[in-house]
Amino acid sequence: MREPSPRASRLVITAGIVAVAIVGGGGFLLGQRATNTRPVAAVPAPVPAVVRPAVQPEQDAGRTLGRADLIALAASAADATAQATAMPATVRGMIGRSFTIALPFGCAGPATEGSDAAMRWTYDAADGVLRIHVAPLAWSPADWWSGEAPAGVEALEGFWIARPWTSSETCPAARDPVAPMGAEPVTLPGQTLAIGQIFDRESGRQGRREGSPYTAVLRVTADAVQPGKGFRVRLTGRIVAAPDGDPVVCQQAGGAEQRPVCLVATSLDEITIENGTTGATLATWPAGGPTAAS
Repeated sequence: MREPSPRASRLVITAGIVAVAIVGGGGFLLGQRATNTRPVAAVPAPVPAVVRPAVQPEQDAGRTLGRADLIALAASAADATAQATAMPATVRGMIGRSFTIALPFGCAGPATEGSDAAMRWTYDAADGVLRIHVAPLAWSPADWWSGEAPAGVEALEGFWIARPWTSSETCPAARDPVAPMGAEPVTLPGQTLAIGQIFDRESGRQGRREGSPYTAVLRVTADAVQPGKGFRVRLTGRIVAAPDGDPVVCQQAGGAEQRPVCLVATSLDEITIENGTTGATLATWPAGGPTAAS
């Protein structure tokens, strides 16, 4: 047998060493890849939601209700009427609550001569005399009960709450009416929300205006009268139960497709006329009789 030369032996040994190194290095790299895996991003712990406690009725009982509250009250009553269900307890829970609401009027400017608008004003710049006329509307029981009215109800008096889709108590910004081109003429809907008093036979004539308006004649400077600001009649009183026990009377004389027309039943304590420009009180009519602010 032929003996390998020294040179061939050295080549074989060197090749073996290189092979071992390659195999060892590959195993080391594989081990490193296996042990040094890509770190997984830590998922932050969920932050608990802050739950605000609901306002409890007993905590809210002392607050005087405003326009937004009366609109919400009527909306709940209208919803119950549309579904032919009983008034929710939250509606009846408003009985006895005090309220104040300001109704803007005369926003289009002074009344024209001979106007018979229920709420109007004129200003004589030469004499500096402001005249205000505010007459509550009178309704019959048939206007609010399509069927037979509750026994004893004789009359209703009050005011429409114009634009019941807004909580604003100021005159709206003047805008030109907009209708799509080619559309049929737009018919504006009638009033849908009123506030007033329900009188029965037992109450006699106390508190009734019976067509008698609230009027005031005052001397004011011209800068205190801005036609676009108009004036406000502020009603202050308490919500009461109508003869059927609910504080809101609603009807749908036009059928299910008509928005319910509702009246918030109240007992008025005071009526005030305010300047829409300055907010100053111009005249007040408490239960005892009219007084004008100086």
